[in-house]
Amino acid sequence: MYDEVVAAFGFDIDAARLDETRFTQAALFAVEVATFRLLQSWGVRPDLLLGHSIGELAAAHVAGLWSLADAVKVVAARGALMQALPSGGAMVAVQATEDDVIARLVDGVSIAAVNGPQAVVISGDEDAVLAVAAGFDKTRRLRVSHAFHSARMEPMLRDFAAVLDEVVFAAPSLGWVSNVTGEPVGVEVMDPQYWVRQVRQPVRFADGLAAMRAAGVTRFIEVGPSGALATHVDGVCLPTIRKNRDEATSIVQALAVAGPDWVKVFPGARRIELPTYAFQHQRFWPEGVGVGVGDLSRVGLEVLGHPLLDVVVSLADSDGVVLTAGVSVQSSGWLAEHRVFGQVVVPAAVLVEWVLCAGVLVGCEVLVELTVQVPLVLPERGVRQVQVVVGDAVGGRRGVGVYSRPAEDAGAGWVRHAVGELEADADAGAGAVVEDTSLAVWPPVGAEELPVAGWYDALASAGLGYGPVFQGLRGLWRRDGEVFADVNVDVDVEGFGIHPVLLDAV
Repeated sequence: MYDEVVAAFGFDIDAARLDETRFTQAALFAVEVATFRLLQSWGVRPDLLLGHSIGELAAAHVAGLWSLADAVKVVAARGALMQALPSGGAMVAVQATEDDVIARLVDGVSIAAVNGPQAVVISGDEDAVLAVAAGFDKTRRLRVSHAFHSARMEPMLRDFAAVLDEVVFAAPSLGWVSNVTGEPVGVEVMDPQYWVRQVRQPVRFADGLAAMRAAGVTRFIEVGPSGALATHVDGVCLPTIRKNRDEATSIVQALAVAGPDWVKVFPGARRIELPTYAFQHQRFWPEGVGVGVGDLSRVGLEVLGHPLLDVVVSLADSDGVVLTAGVSVQSSGWLAEHRVFGQVVVPAAVLVEWVLCAGVLVGCEVLVELTVQVPLVLPERGVRQVQVVVGDAVGGRRGVGVYSRPAEDAGAGWVRHAVGELEADADAGAGAVVEDTSLAVWPPVGAEELPVAGWYDALASAGLGYGPVFQGLRGLWRRDGEVFADVNVDVDVEGFGIHPVLLDAV
């Protein structure tokens, strides 16, 4: 029966039964093990494994803990026993920290998984779970038949332990990171009680990823029927199968980070030498400030010569403007060196630069204020489409907002990251230029030098990671409440009003 249901996946033949957990778990195990064996046949050998719930059982089998027959017996029993439990539970994904969720838990609600710094799943009695979830801004109810990893699983634990007592455990030949502890496994996985706890305890996926990174893992492959877990990985992670994507293409793309034996992947193929001369490149994209080119000018777009902004469009019903750009780690590599708890976050100094550039275009060169409401987080792969929107002039000032959305999803809603105000420089062109000679002597006379050694290490330990390009602070002095800094950054400032790396360092 199991093979019939799995074979029906993607067709109209009894495919709905795949949503029953007894079949879902068997199908996940089968797909994951089969995909792993295919990768293995191509010469791919992982340094570490990390499963998610039922995925840890697949990891345990391929690591050598159980034979295939015993693993199938455990998986089938796990799914059938859960299926037999009363329905009525619910699971909801919430965007919040684990501490925030713990503070709001009530009887009948448990944490089922911690997938990321702000990605937690709660599980338990339906009414209680939905009531807790209502206290968070961003939630998503999961389509599940039962409330997994909650107290509603407890009635099946004794029967599941009896099944585990009947299988043979062997020392694993591959290492993996535990769902239960978030740390590399030891001999505890050979105790049946570990797998009983694994049913009830939260999935410590985020901790597992941290343990993987601590062990030196930098490249990941998601082995499964979708790319859902890849979104939680801070780094290179390619799924072997993607929803609505050609399977052969997806798995070959995943091989790009796996280092396979390509001769095994493409039997009969041969290696050829690439040309040794440098490839010639010719740029066709127009350069220059405010130059309308070809079809761009016909649709009201003007090309900007700014390194981080592409085009500007004037609005028909107002005197405001919209500046837009595609921003990615690949197009501006230095952005990848500004990380907050491992994620690439666009520095606020970049938002300031964008807004000031927009202000120059509308004659409002002074940034009165800018409030960052939501951090602009860049994916390791992919592009964020950015808009800087400047409104009409009101009383000499203009409102401005910075927005973004995924470039590959035109239907996604825009996120507002910052709002502020611009105004014209009332003193521009007035008065005389005065030379400031107060800093003719450096360091300033009478200033106390402050230590800067370990400055960036201390920031990193607090979760704010600055790469080499951002580490511009060379010296620091204080005198009578004033602070003087020696800042030196190695960046190309051409095209910027003030380079964000320099402004950030200051």
